[in-house]
Amino acid sequence: MIWLNWRQFRLQALAGAVGLALIAAYLLYLGVEIRDAYDGYRSRCSDPGACAQARSQFQSGYHNTLLFVAGGLGLIPVIIGTFWGAPLIARELELGTHRLVWNQSMTRRRWLIARMAFVGSAAMVLTGLAGLLLTWAASPYDQVAADRFGAVEFGARNIVPIGYAFLAFTLGTIVGLLVRRTLPAMAITGVVFLVVQFSVPNMVRPHFLPPERTTLPMTAQNINEARSLGSITGAPSIGGLRVPGAPDAWISGISPLRTADGRTVADSAFNGCLDTAPKTGAGGTFGDTAVCLSKLGLHVDIEYQPSGRYWVFQLIETGLYLVAGGILIAIALRRVRRA
Repeated sequence: MIWLNWRQFRLQALAGAVGLALIAAYLLYLGVEIRDAYDGYRSRCSDPGACAQARSQFQSGYHNTLLFVAGGLGLIPVIIGTFWGAPLIARELELGTHRLVWNQSMTRRRWLIARMAFVGSAAMVLTGLAGLLLTWAASPYDQVAADRFGAVEFGARNIVPIGYAFLAFTLGTIVGLLVRRTLPAMAITGVVFLVVQFSVPNMVRPHFLPPERTTLPMTAQNINEARSLGSITGAPSIGGLRVPGAPDAWISGISPLRTADGRTVADSAFNGCLDTAPKTGAGGTFGDTAVCLSKLGLHVDIEYQPSGRYWVFQLIETGLYLVAGGILIAIALRRVRRA
């Protein structure tokens, strides 16, 4: 059975090996480049006044690149589920070749387990190695940016990609077993798993553990450390804050700007500081606007996950995917008896 699996899977295995080699070559190059830039950033931090600017330049130099790479590697499980998982059984059923095996001494369940174990293991190894290579390449950047909980970044680093690959492959297999036609199974698998990849980071992950809560006063310094003021709708909001004493914590929720009595600041006051702030000559990211807002006595309420929970979240999310994949395997083993 191992030889048969290899004969049927060798082209996909070769394509996966070539793809992994190209990914490895690029990430090794990128990792060395990031480390050189990190050394340059650290050397400039001998002057405290230049450290903040050096950090900003280092982060901006690699933020988009690493985000695109993480997004690209996040598509590997989708490809695995679509091109490895969905056709695995659907093609056999569609062409009728499954009857040749079922007429031998091997049982249907044993045949299915052998097929899934062989290809599924390759899928997990491929995705896991790509994730570990990205984790290594981005390590200096992650230390500075402190954004490991990001929706895209979290799912592309360390062990979570292995869980993604397992779930995507088992999802594709069960869809192929139920649909029994290759192309529809591939389409359904791709769409469903993309929905999973969007839903879990945004709707499920923030609720793995109850968040910590704190209140942050909106001083001019705290406002200048933010990344954004306002929103598309013009709401009095602020984004990109950090928790004092825990700069690498994951902020899962920020309230609107609130006055001392807990009410959301009036739009007129907020927009007045944005558009016509008194000239004070203040520096910083938001300058006079930050000074104007700080005089209103504002604060925000923050919900966050401490950085110490990072590996707990990695284990919870990976375990969630493994359990979900295990349930799908159980369904497949039950279903194959009636195929």
